[in-house]
Amino acid sequence: MTAVTVLALPGCSADTTEAKPASARSGKPTTADQNDAPLSSPALEERLLDVSDLGSGYTRKPERPAQHDDITVLGCPALNDLGGDAATGGSLDFPRQAKATFTYGDGSDSEVAEELYSDTAGKLSAGTGRIFDAMTGCPEYQILVGGTVIDMGTEKTSAPELGDEQWSQLLTYSAGGQRSLVKQMAIRTGNILMIVSGSPGLVDTHLDKALAKARAAH
Repeated sequence: MTAVTVLALPGCSADTTEAKPASARSGKPTTADQNDAPLSSPALEERLLDVSDLGSGYTRKPERPAQHDDITVLGCPALNDLGGDAATGGSLDFPRQAKATFTYGDGSDSEVAEELYSDTAGKLSAGTGRIFDAMTGCPEYQILVGGTVIDMGTEKTSAPELGDEQWSQLLTYSAGGQRSLVKQMAIRTGNILMIVSGSPGLVDTHLDKALAKARAAH
């Protein structure tokens, strides 16, 4: 497992209630765009970054098949209540989605992943806030994936004032004697949620261009 595949934001229920402000969130939920029709998955796919956007040295990774290992969260009741997938590498529970993962150079600890989701503003806000609240509420915990124990750490970080709402955190995981650091940024703009995660430097480098392309009209 790489940091990007282990540490995404999955397991989110499509909650229709408006969330309270999350500990890792800035910005304010709005209701003005709740009636905007969600974009289709093919439309989201067109708004993903591609290799030509990133520059030389990047390669898009093929999508990994879905994994069905038994997952147990230890030491974080909030995440455990959401289900094991909330701490690992699945997907948010929104049917309209698109994602891509890229490696840079030799790929060792140099990956950046982008995920796009579309739904009403209220559902995107509530679901994302729920996951970030749970994760940043447990600074240290463990996940048991199959027979592998992964030590996890989460830390809330400041988010740039982009879009309508922003969430940001740093995650560390240790397994098999290796330790990795992942930066994760989530930005909601209207009826689109963008998540960029991976090596901190790569996330910072490509965040603005990812958001600009995600918001572009087609």
